[in-house]
Parts: sequence; C-alpha cells; structure tokens
Amino acid sequence: MIRDALLSDCPQICSIYNYFIENSRATFEERQVEPSDIASRVVTLQKELLWLVYEQKGEILGYAYVSPWKGRSAYRFSVESSIYVAHSTAGKGVGTQLYQALLNRLQDYPIATVIAGIALPNPASVAIHERLGFHKVAEFEKVGRKFGEWVNVGYWQQQIKTEQQIDELEQRVLEEC
Repeated sequence: MIRDALLSDCPQICSIYNYFIENSRATFEERQVEPSDIASRVVTLQKELLWLVYEQKGEILGYAYVSPWKGRSAYRFSVESSIYVAHSTAGKGVGTQLYQALLNRLQDYPIATVIAGIALPNPASVAIHERLGFHKVAEFEKVGRKFGEWVNVGYWQQQIKTEQQIDELEQRVLEEC
C-alpha cells in the first residue's frame, strides 16, 4: 500500500535513511538522524507538499517526498524529489511504484517541474529516473565530499504539466494572492 506518511512511520523511515547515511553517497548527510528529526521533516513538508510511504504488512519498505526546489517565489512551481527504499528491497519494483505514485499525486498540486539530484555514479537511480521520464539537465563536478572522496551530482528533470497547464496554474496562484 502506498499512502501518506504518518508520524508513527518515522522510526522505520529513519532506519531506512540511516542505512544510506552510513553506507552510500546517495545522501550527503554524514551523521545518523533520529526519528524526531524525520518527524520534524515529515510535518514540515506535509504542510504543503507530499511525503509518501510504501507499506507492506505493517513494514515500511520505502518512502518518497518532494520539497521546494528553491525559496524564491519564482521557483514555486518546481520541487525536488527524493526516494529511498529499504536496502533489502532494492530491485524489486518498490521504488518504481512509489515514485510513480508520487508523480501521479503531484498532478493535484500546482507543480510543473520535478527535479532530482543524483550523486554519481549511481546507475540504478539514473535508470529509475529515466524510465519514469526524467532527462539529465546538468552535472556539477566535485560538489560533495563523503567517505574521503569527491562526488559529482547530476540533475534530472521532468515537466509534469503542459505549458497551458503551467499558465493556468500561474494565473490561479496570482488570483489567490
């Protein structure tokens, strides 16, 4: 089942994320987080955007969310996506289902562009993004340092609304202001 994250999910979300903090360059966080840190992030993001989990028999197998791309108002139609699946679940389709659900749910939001940053190399992450319609738009060299190594970060992007839908969204937002 894919559903909105609950505060009661935070310990399991934390466990999934801490695996990646300790064992990969998928996140540039270097110290493990606490469930209370995750809870704060979930509450903050769900005020305006999405944080979803993939649950199976009471176990959280993955989570995905979007956050604002930048703070300036001109960026208000763009978000950055993040997705993590339990290490034991990798390659079993959980990530694809979860990400597709996130993109589908974003159709109900005034969001036109989804941007994903990927620490490189990461062939699995590149593959899922391109399979779901993202395309590479940039690569920054040596912008992160983890485990004593410099890491490049690539950015993939997807327009999820047409130009007409974007114009209608902007008009609606301007009218609400």
